[in-house]
Amino acid sequence: MMENTLNSLYGDMVEWRRRMHRHPELSFREHETSKWIAGLLESWGLEVRRGVAGTGVVAKLVGGRPGRSVALRADIDALPIQDAKTCEYASTVPGVMHACGHDGHTAELLGVARYYSRHREETAGTRVFLFQPAEEVLPGGAVSMIRDGALEGTDAVYGVHLWSPLPYGTVATRSGPFMACPDEFEVEIKGKGGHAGLPHESADALVAGAALVTALQTIVSRSVNPLESAVVSVGQLHAGTANNVIAETCRLSGTIRSFTPGIRALVRRRLEEIVRHVCGMHGVDFRYQYFEGYPPVVNDEAEALRMLEVAARALPDCRAVRSEPIMAGEDFSYYLKEKPGCFFFVGAGKEDGSSAPHHHPMFDIDERAMLTAARLLVAAADDSAAR
Repeated sequence: MMENTLNSLYGDMVEWRRRMHRHPELSFREHETSKWIAGLLESWGLEVRRGVAGTGVVAKLVGGRPGRSVALRADIDALPIQDAKTCEYASTVPGVMHACGHDGHTAELLGVARYYSRHREETAGTRVFLFQPAEEVLPGGAVSMIRDGALEGTDAVYGVHLWSPLPYGTVATRSGPFMACPDEFEVEIKGKGGHAGLPHESADALVAGAALVTALQTIVSRSVNPLESAVVSVGQLHAGTANNVIAETCRLSGTIRSFTPGIRALVRRRLEEIVRHVCGMHGVDFRYQYFEGYPPVVNDEAEALRMLEVAARALPDCRAVRSEPIMAGEDFSYYLKEKPGCFFFVGAGKEDGSSAPHHHPMFDIDERAMLTAARLLVAAADDSAAR
């Protein structure tokens, strides 16, 4: 029954995903997306609550048989990236695109909601569908969803991420730490501008910034135990106005990734020390800010093992494997701190590994992965509800 119904909905999932891809909206600005999602859910007879976390949607379906209440989550926001693909569903919004698969996540969860609306009487327990805004920006939308009662009355929560580094036909998760906490930092350097031919009369903020970028790379290589995991990446560096002008200001920002509180604290301390000393060495002032991101995604051990077994049974045409830890971050971690559950990766990339990475202007997915993810979410929810 599940296979046939979900297969029949695959065309709708593709249409929904491409509609979102053409009309992306940034974090906490997903007004039209939210309105559209809510309209579909209401038309299928679900109990719908709009405006959760501002632009989120929560829908509820009570099955005809007794069972537990299970929440399923999709994120709905896009990224400030210019879509570089040439295809009929390319983004129509300049500088904004779905470069991480959230359009696919939404489409597959809409498919799951439509499936349950057609099989309400056979469904055991309750299904709660979470369409969450703002996964891509700190502090994320999950915290606000929880604060607004999205998980009230639920017994478990599950989520899926379409993952282009994994080939289509692969499903992966792991117990314990799965995805890292993504902290962020910003440094604004203030020097003394001047004529490029008279550098001795200036304090070059650009040179200080370049030295800082290089120095920060020693944190992981020289301060973190090689047997531990951490990342320090500078993603932006902006300085200068002309070839013959010493830059008076320099702004840089980046991200810190870690799994444990100890490593997180160590990297933060070393970052602050290096910023202070490098700027002092170059005779420039600075303003430094550090932003704590989501906690790491930590899957319950029993849930992860059980879900790998569920995936193997429900997806015999796929390969269910234990994943290595991933240094990307996800605010699904907040849900797992509130309720037992599991977060999965579903392979959405090319077999030869040539797919564009997430957050890339050429990012795209193998849309067949949406059907795989929908089958997995239904199997996970049904198994959990029947416990």
